[in-house]
Amino acid sequence: HPEMTTTAIAEMVGKSRETVRDHFFRVYEEVVEKKVVKNNTHVYLADAQVKPNIDLSYLHHQGMFLADKQPEVIICAGDFADMPSLSDWDKGKKSAEGRRVKADIDAAIEGMEILLQPMWDLQAKQHKDGEEVYAPRMVLTLGNHCQRLSRFAENNAAFDGFLGIENLRYEEFGWEVIPFLQPIMIDGVAYCHYFTNPYTGKPLSGSAANMLNKIGTSFVQGHKQTLDVATRFLATTGQQQWGIINGAGYPHYEEYKGMHNHHYRGISVLHNVVDGSFDPMFVSLDWLKAKYGETK
Repeated sequence: HPEMTTTAIAEMVGKSRETVRDHFFRVYEEVVEKKVVKNNTHVYLADAQVKPNIDLSYLHHQGMFLADKQPEVIICAGDFADMPSLSDWDKGKKSAEGRRVKADIDAAIEGMEILLQPMWDLQAKQHKDGEEVYAPRMVLTLGNHCQRLSRFAENNAAFDGFLGIENLRYEEFGWEVIPFLQPIMIDGVAYCHYFTNPYTGKPLSGSAANMLNKIGTSFVQGHKQTLDVATRFLATTGQQQWGIINGAGYPHYEEYKGMHNHHYRGISVLHNVVDGSFDPMFVSLDWLKAKYGETK
């Protein structure tokens, strides 16, 4: 009965007052613990477009941010490796001379090591100090540039089993690799390099608001060199849905974009992710550079 005292309950069940009181305290603590929602943070690393002969310090800055922030989930948008040697855009042109697949792969592996080194250093220190070792979930959604390796092997059967995504060693680095154009739901948020029309297979076009309406759930994608954000509230569920397009996590200019190289460059942070609702924060490469220095 809600109005009974601990003394009365103790007499009724034949236990001491202290035993009854301790029992209620344990139950109360268990209930409170279950009601507390642990902060669940995702960090979305936009396309890195790593290739030979570029400054890779921007990856060190992002890696330092990850080690400081320690998000529960890290999502790599895909197109971490640029793979310009397998590009069809300028194939046969003078600009393509001198490119080598091995150099592209080596650059991507070096870039991944630079990105993850701050986290490895943190984990080594935590292990040495006897602390709980940070172990985030790491998810990589393959992009069209990474896919160039598989496409080349598909079109040149002699390279099957010799050349492919495996050469980039993503899984060895600890990433959960999601096939190209296959969305993955994490805490109610859909992630994919880019989303496609289910009837035509072509990329969904238009603004983030238009895509949010078509996809129907919170989503984050890369691919497009922009930062476009949309949100809507669902009164029926109380869910605040978000759509984020963030496709440039690199500082260098791309020749094919010409005068259109002026666009947002940075990463996205999703705080308090629960059932597709979250509090977004956007961190530019300029801020990361100022925070973590210019050297790797």
